[in-house]
Amino acid sequence: MDQKQQFYQLLNSIEEPFSGWDFSFITETGRMNNSLLSWSYGSMAMSLVQTTSSLLDMGTGGGEFLSKLQPFPPVCVATEGYKPNVSVAKQRLTPLGVTVVAIEEDAPLPFEDNQFAVIINRHEAYDPQEVKRVLKRGGLFFTQQVGGFDCIGINKALSVSEKGPYAHWNETFAKKELEQHGFTVLTAKEEYPHLRFYDVGALIYYLKAVSWQVPNFTVEAFKERLYDIHLLINEKGYFEVNQHRFIIKATMN
Repeated sequence: MDQKQQFYQLLNSIEEPFSGWDFSFITETGRMNNSLLSWSYGSMAMSLVQTTSSLLDMGTGGGEFLSKLQPFPPVCVATEGYKPNVSVAKQRLTPLGVTVVAIEEDAPLPFEDNQFAVIINRHEAYDPQEVKRVLKRGGLFFTQQVGGFDCIGINKALSVSEKGPYAHWNETFAKKELEQHGFTVLTAKEEYPHLRFYDVGALIYYLKAVSWQVPNFTVEAFKERLYDIHLLINEKGYFEVNQHRFIIKATMN
């Protein structure tokens, strides 16, 4: 099979539906993987979830991650703003005692003041004022965020803008913003692990799921650049970019 035939075969291999926030179609087959961070958000979140009396999980996706942090406290609520994920999350989490709430915006949140002792947030936008409002005094806010320079190597390879509206979003900015709203930051770390794609089909699958990385992405519009990446993978073995991640744990006194 020549390069062109292989390329078009890979283009036809990406029709697997994407639901929740589950990349197992390309991760469990080894078509995409990433290097490890020096911290484990999951381990840190689990200890908070299992020792609190009330929990809010912001942006639960399909509930895949939260479902692994059991046992849950007596009050356990999850929000989700992406409509197709809401039913997936309810199906997975409701039997576990979690109330799933559909939302449309970061603010206002449909909760009472001082309602939660712990709020966790994995890769979800948030409004610091709303987090402050619904968090109990002495409570903890723990978030892992995707920074504004996440995977800009993809944009560079596809010859599209590397700087979007979130270029400012990093650990320094987020930490300062929380402090301005009265939080005390207990932990703040930032890293740039690598992300590798081992075939161009995996990259396309990723871009269709992470639609904000390259706005208006279509295979047809970027076919020539995708073919260049395909040739690079065949030569080097993979296409590598850097992710951008940071964590912050903060409290309200």
